[in-house]
Amino acid sequence: MNLEPVHVTFIIYLLIMIGIGLATFRMTHTLSDYVLGGRRLGSWVTAFSATASDFSGWLLIGLPGAAYASGMGQSSLWLALGLAIGAVINWTYVAKRLRLYTKYAGDSITLPQFLENRFRDKSHLLRVVSAAFILAFFLFYTASGLVAGAKLFQGTFDASYHTALIVGGLIIVSYTFLGGFLAVSVTDLIQGLLMSAALAFTAIYGLVEMGGFAELFNALGSITPSLIDAFAATDYNQPEGILWTAAGSIGAVGIISSLAWGLGYFGQPHILARFMAIRSHKEIRKARLISVALGLVVPLYGALIVGMLGIVTFEQPLADQEQVFIQLVQIVYHPWIAGILLAAVLAAIMSTVDSQLLVSSSALSEDFYRRYFRKNASDKELVWIGRFSVLLIALIALAIAWNESSSVLDLVSYAWAGFGATFGPPLLFSLFWRRTTRNGALVGLIVGGLTIFLWPLTGSELYEMVPGFILGSIAIILVSLIGGKPSQEMLDEFDEVAKVD
Repeated sequence: MNLEPVHVTFIIYLLIMIGIGLATFRMTHTLSDYVLGGRRLGSWVTAFSATASDFSGWLLIGLPGAAYASGMGQSSLWLALGLAIGAVINWTYVAKRLRLYTKYAGDSITLPQFLENRFRDKSHLLRVVSAAFILAFFLFYTASGLVAGAKLFQGTFDASYHTALIVGGLIIVSYTFLGGFLAVSVTDLIQGLLMSAALAFTAIYGLVEMGGFAELFNALGSITPSLIDAFAATDYNQPEGILWTAAGSIGAVGIISSLAWGLGYFGQPHILARFMAIRSHKEIRKARLISVALGLVVPLYGALIVGMLGIVTFEQPLADQEQVFIQLVQIVYHPWIAGILLAAVLAAIMSTVDSQLLVSSSALSEDFYRRYFRKNASDKELVWIGRFSVLLIALIALAIAWNESSSVLDLVSYAWAGFGATFGPPLLFSLFWRRTTRNGALVGLIVGGLTIFLWPLTGSELYEMVPGFILGSIAIILVSLIGGKPSQEMLDEFDEVAKVD
């Protein structure tokens, strides 16, 4: 195989990422270092690490693909709006309170550990159930990232799917294994900047070439008016000969389901870990401004514009709508520039998969291994258990991803709903409702998680996040009010955190 500019760019980028993993290997001495970077992340690293670990490959593959298939309507515009609202609320109200509370509650370093310490759960049931749900949902979430990475390597290097899957998995696991959270967060800063720049640059360049938004919307409207109608549905299936055909209204269920993606932010362990790891709660405000302005608004709406630009750019409609960004940069830019921008796709995928592997490994090492097998395990031992947990989880996710027909977006949607409905209500109530009890949090967590598994059986088109989040919240309130009151120690701790906040 002859190395083209795009290949050289990929290789250089990957060597830099692995080099960071090696450099941070010597800085990782304790489990807190490995899982939270020793709580020493600055505002810039925290902001882009949270953004990069959040968006994953779907930002550059899934969301532009949705916009390519439906324009402004269907799920694309409403989904982006829901995510923007959810992220702003998360940064504004949850981030600071969580950073403070995890320090007060036994210096907790994982979400399951925080829930256990917050509610003085001596039975450890909250921690075990939480860790079990984390492992279950992250296996599918991680698998989706590996599938996306495999398809990117497959298209870029003309490799077989399974070869690309193995190579991509090895690269991601290698620096997560070596450096842990510190390596992941430093590379996430680089990758977050690269993702935002790639989408912004591509969107602006395309709009300039089109002559502005007015010309873009005129061109879209001439194809199908539903493409520029936020309330309209559009069908697209190139293999079946369906090309941007109006399909009526998306309806209230469609809008609610898309907006509900924003609820998922309150329960994503890999995003919440960034709030826990920031150097000081006083840096949250600066990190929020950076994240929202550069890491949220720019890439989200850049992705929508890129998708819509693809509709009017390609003479031959794409068989796979999720290839729109990858194909667009290759026909618009010089090969060297295209290589850099395609590296952004890999950056997005790596950012989330490495974070998911790390949170899953912390669940195994901290919440299972130390709790049930080696209570007095040394920090060095726990770090190595965490590292080998990364390998184990990656192998299982690799097995799930082995099916070449796996759907990236379906896996992401399911896992996002799972975390949002399972952990969102317990976390919010534990942070902001003084009356929340241990039993209330436990039942709410289980109800939310089980609803995600069972809701698809109803045949409803409503996104499972909605009933899961609502039922989980109701369960927390009812069980907390019916049972005994929280202990005075818990109430005093809550009041102390609220006072500082």
